[in-house]
Amino acid sequence: MAVLLRRLLQPGRPPAALGRSPGQREANLCTDPGATVRVRFAPSPTGFLHLGGLRTALYNYIFAKKHGGTFILRLEDTDQTRLVPGAAENIEDMLAWAGIPPDESPRRGGPAGPYLQSQRLELYAQAADALVRTGAAYPCFCSPQRLQLLKKEALRNRQTPRYDNRCRNLSQRQVAQKLASNPKPAIRFRLDEEAPAFQDLVYGWTRHEVASVEGDPVVLKSDGFPTYHLACVVDDHHMGVSHVLRGSEWLVSTAKHLLLYRALGWSPPRFAHLPLLVNADGSKLSKRQGDLVLERLAAAGFLPDALLDMVTNCGSGFAENQMGRTLAELIAQFDLSRVTCHSALLDLEKLPEFNRLHLCRLVSSETQRSQLVEKLRALVEEAFGSQLRDTAVLDPAYVERVILLRQGHICRLQDLVSPSYSYLWTRPAVGRAQLGAISEKVDVIATRVLGLLEGHAASLTQDTLNAELRRLSEGLEGTEHRHVMKLLRVALSGQQQGPPVAEMMVSLGPEEVRERIQKVLCS
Repeated sequence: MAVLLRRLLQPGRPPAALGRSPGQREANLCTDPGATVRVRFAPSPTGFLHLGGLRTALYNYIFAKKHGGTFILRLEDTDQTRLVPGAAENIEDMLAWAGIPPDESPRRGGPAGPYLQSQRLELYAQAADALVRTGAAYPCFCSPQRLQLLKKEALRNRQTPRYDNRCRNLSQRQVAQKLASNPKPAIRFRLDEEAPAFQDLVYGWTRHEVASVEGDPVVLKSDGFPTYHLACVVDDHHMGVSHVLRGSEWLVSTAKHLLLYRALGWSPPRFAHLPLLVNADGSKLSKRQGDLVLERLAAAGFLPDALLDMVTNCGSGFAENQMGRTLAELIAQFDLSRVTCHSALLDLEKLPEFNRLHLCRLVSSETQRSQLVEKLRALVEEAFGSQLRDTAVLDPAYVERVILLRQGHICRLQDLVSPSYSYLWTRPAVGRAQLGAISEKVDVIATRVLGLLEGHAASLTQDTLNAELRRLSEGLEGTEHRHVMKLLRVALSGQQQGPPVAEMMVSLGPEEVRERIQKVLCS
């Protein structure tokens, strides 16, 4: 800041682009085809990572991996008043959980660090100094109170609030006088030039004349921290970012960023502004929407691949939309030229189906299935704890059998510890009277089922059981098959509804089925 103050007291030069011809109007965004691809995901740690941020990170990740490039995580923590404790750690933790960890980050480090903007203040001061030195920026001494009055007056007159550029033309003498009483002014960037057109990789050729609708923006605040406009330009340059893939809400601001690149004499990266991910009702996603926070979705049992699949399926960038794609398939099929300008509607009601598909894929893999078995065992112990009278239900072979039989029917592993599946882990309290209300032939049905188990216990499959139970019902005069099934379902699970009775019997195994039926008969 001391160097910057000395610059403020030196005679200024008219604003000119460092190393650029003043007559050049369009930003040259072409990159060397052989150049290394470097992209960045640069969230603000003012909240935990949610689905909107995950989508932006994912598009950057798959673009980098498709082109053999580098995926950078940079945390824009310059607004110190809005930081949320634990948010920075959560962002990096959840990227790792989702299977898209950064190659360079605050935690992992890297050649272009540090990766926290609050640790890069000297770089921003140097850039601001360069801008002031060329007259492309100037000190602003306006108080917060004056700026607030300008905003209120504009709103009262139904105008867009904008700074009136009051400090733009202060003489060196006036600057010196004001510095004596206010040694830490903000630095504003002059919006004198016509904004360059640029070819956005999603929106095509674009130009926004910001100077005609905005006042000169602050690029360095009086506390020495940069605003987003200066920080992202400085960091993208020094980190060698080749492509900026970010939300379309920054499309208009890109004009200011290109002017900053020009004033600093730097070549800008290529830009691709991604259409917004919005709620099903068209409203913008918010960090305050708790149901979108990744940590909560992970705790609820939703799989990383299901989330990645859903946030890409509802948008664009692929030849066709299809459910069930893995991360490797997303990388292989992604085509940035196929990203459209249309907002992507996020329908969370579809998430269970995405999760069901990806859960089935994990079950089909022997390695992944063994991991699911361990997770389900932990869930059972957590959910039922002291209610587990028989620890045999935690036997890996039994847990695996349950998973295999229920695959395709459940959306999350957690579903298997819900009340409707409690019969798998604890014996239900069923009285003989409950069964008697269903059929008068409780003893006959129970005896025949026990006999069935005695004769064929080792070879009983679902198909065999279905046929045998049908034959058993047909041998009971005056008793319908559905009543037999209802009686057995209640006897085995204590519930009126659930999986097919034959599946219940295979899941529980012949010994447990025998125990439950005999227990009811003795009650």
